[in-house]
Amino acid sequence: MVEGYNGLLTATVFLPAVGALILLLLVKGNKNVRNFAVFIALADLVLSLVVFSFFDRSEGADRFQFVDKITWIPDVGLNAHFFLAVDGLSAPLVALTGLLGMCAILASWHVGFRVKEYFVWLLVLQTAVMGVFTSMDLLLFFLFWELELVPMFMLISVWGSGRKEYSAMKFLIFTIFGSGFMLVGIVAVYLTPGVGTFDMVELSTKTTMLTSAGLLIPMSGLFWLFFAGFAIKLPTWPVHTWLPDAHTDAPTAASVMLAGVLLKMGGYGLLRINVGMFPSQADEFAWVLVVLGVVSVLYGAVITMRQTDLKRLIAYSSVSHMGLVLVGIGSVGISEGTLSVTGLNGAAMQLFTHGTVTGLLFLSVGLVYERTHTRHIPDLGGLAGRMPVVAVAMLIAGLASLGLPGLSGFVSELLVFLGAYQAYDWPTVLAVLGIVLAAGYILWMMQRTFFGVRRESFNDLPDASLVEALPLGLMLITIIGVGVYPSVLTDVFESGLNPMVDVLNGVINP
Repeated sequence: MVEGYNGLLTATVFLPAVGALILLLLVKGNKNVRNFAVFIALADLVLSLVVFSFFDRSEGADRFQFVDKITWIPDVGLNAHFFLAVDGLSAPLVALTGLLGMCAILASWHVGFRVKEYFVWLLVLQTAVMGVFTSMDLLLFFLFWELELVPMFMLISVWGSGRKEYSAMKFLIFTIFGSGFMLVGIVAVYLTPGVGTFDMVELSTKTTMLTSAGLLIPMSGLFWLFFAGFAIKLPTWPVHTWLPDAHTDAPTAASVMLAGVLLKMGGYGLLRINVGMFPSQADEFAWVLVVLGVVSVLYGAVITMRQTDLKRLIAYSSVSHMGLVLVGIGSVGISEGTLSVTGLNGAAMQLFTHGTVTGLLFLSVGLVYERTHTRHIPDLGGLAGRMPVVAVAMLIAGLASLGLPGLSGFVSELLVFLGAYQAYDWPTVLAVLGIVLAAGYILWMMQRTFFGVRRESFNDLPDASLVEALPLGLMLITIIGVGVYPSVLTDVFESGLNPMVDVLNGVINP
């Protein structure tokens, strides 16, 4: 791919960071800070939707589009590039990041403590995640991956609640530990004789580069080094324990971004690097991914049913639902026949749909906590009569989470199960039990929280204001829209995943 510079992706990635710098240096007054942050988030949402809308998914179109590629660090002989691009896998995730970034800013409207610093960190976080989804250079990918840690640590440790310092440090330790494995893998790939590049496009399209003699680390070792970093971020059992603590003690906007897009970085990395760059190892070890995925689905669902804190309930449900991503990716381990794109498409769809569904759940829980000052489910009840907008939003998000037809969660879960069943029938059946359990804990939570006898102390609770209802509405439109017309996403994801499937079919049927 020749070097070129379109500029659209650079603007989409760095606009929030530039906005954060202007906010820090020039904007004064809390009201002006909020208004300016909303303006920047709205502008970035528009740019991300332009990227998604104008992405050419037609047959014969370039796989990687909106390319921004220039030589980077040329003076030290390091073959690294500032290389941004999107394909069918990353374009929807860019749109998801823009949407959730806007919702997180609106959800922070009533923050009153160190307001300017809070919005600065939120905007920097958005730039970091955008960079992960658009970087096509391994070194640049890693830098954006690490940049995300700083704003999330600050948001949890300063504006969180409960054991916020403990949870922030636990999040940092776990994710840095995984990043260490990933960095070793990146360096080993670069130093492999005949490679000498960080270019992810070249590494995924010229598969012979990583099968040459003289590998510093065996191919299977490289596969697991990258997997370790991505599995922690996903998160996968048994390296999931940082997530419930981080969610419980994080402010609402940080929980929305953490569940909505930060976890998706792990699934995206597995698809982009573990499947895209190591197809033989993805086929060989697919059964391990399926086992870990099924355990995560069932373990997360069972533990979720034991939770009495709304945030911890949704956090553990995320462990269960992100296990479906591993099950979908494990569909590459088909033993005979020709692999279809269905399972991988389901895994990619699960990344998007879980982002909007869980983001809406955390927004709703944040509004409940702000008014009742408790997340303890036994202390709640009858809130639907006083907060109907929040109740409807949380009910629809919950039904989407358990896979109700007509909502986005159904589409992704169905594709995962259809794809995985071809390769692993009984493990897939076990994973379906996780959805049955999801119906139990979601309906139990809704009945205890929003229905039943209303407590007298909740008689005067206000419903969501216009500013608070706006992000709820954006999420609801996305969840229902994708559920009714899923091809708006599935066709895009398929255009990005088909080249990977073609390579995998060459591995399975040489």
